[in-house]
Amino acid sequence: MNFFGIGLPEIAVIGALALLVFGPKRLPELGRTLGKTLKGFQAASSEFEREIQKAMSEPESVSEGEVSMKPEENQSSEGNDASNSSFN
Repeated sequence: MNFFGIGLPEIAVIGALALLVFGPKRLPELGRTLGKTLKGFQAASSEFEREIQKAMSEPESVSEGEVSMKPEENQSSEGNDASNSSFN
């Protein structure tokens, strides 16, 4: 069993030290808090990854729509330039 490069003996030593420092009454509370924190971090990380994937796929479809609109704008502006030149 290997968690983040730490083996079972190291985890047991860390647990024993935590038990000595915090005591048996506060240790379960600290474990719950740590679990909730890690769960929240994991949820935020997943949401961030989904947003990045969404942003990576959106520009392709948006840029295609913008490109098709530009020639239409150019055609309408050319006609306006000719009619505006008679007023100058």
